[in-house]
Amino acid sequence: MNENIFRILAGLILITGMGISGYFRRKADRETGETISRRADGNVMMTIIRIGGLVLWLSPFAYLINPTWMAWSKIGLPEWARWLGVGIGVLCNFGVYWLFSSIGSGITPTSATREEHKLVTSGPYRWVRHPLYTVGSSMFIAFGMMSDNWFIAALGVLTFILLAIRTPKEEANLIEKFGDDYREYMKHTGRFLPKIGDSA
Repeated sequence: MNENIFRILAGLILITGMGISGYFRRKADRETGETISRRADGNVMMTIIRIGGLVLWLSPFAYLINPTWMAWSKIGLPEWARWLGVGIGVLCNFGVYWLFSSIGSGITPTSATREEHKLVTSGPYRWVRHPLYTVGSSMFIAFGMMSDNWFIAALGVLTFILLAIRTPKEEANLIEKFGDDYREYMKHTGRFLPKIGDSA
């Protein structure tokens, strides 16, 4: 299979996901008129996230511009695995739209909540408290499969780990804001994946 086919598909999937995310984030800022401080997670965590984010975004674009720049981390995946990555990437974009349209103006770039934030329990939030972390990380793992690149896939895993480390602070903020409503919500939902055996 021509490498350019996977480059084009990977680029379309990644840019579509970025476009959906960017649209809903800007819309949330406009609707609330509120700017969330980037310092809410602390200087150390924000430094790690910024450096990691820079590497995370540069690597896929390096592949898209010139695959030979990322040839050092090529895996040698069979073609079917790369097509599986395409399928997962497409599903991730549907997931990105679903979760952003569900949370609306409640989306923030940090673990802080907005002043008028409302507890969302519909859409994917009916089953999972932090679907963005799961879907976003899966997107980069899928990109790693499409690009046949272990480094990009590993960055997706690392991103998930960093976000998982930050999640308890985010949930503490949500408990502080919503109290028992959020504690009850936690009983019936999984943090990153749906809770097995709970029909609520």
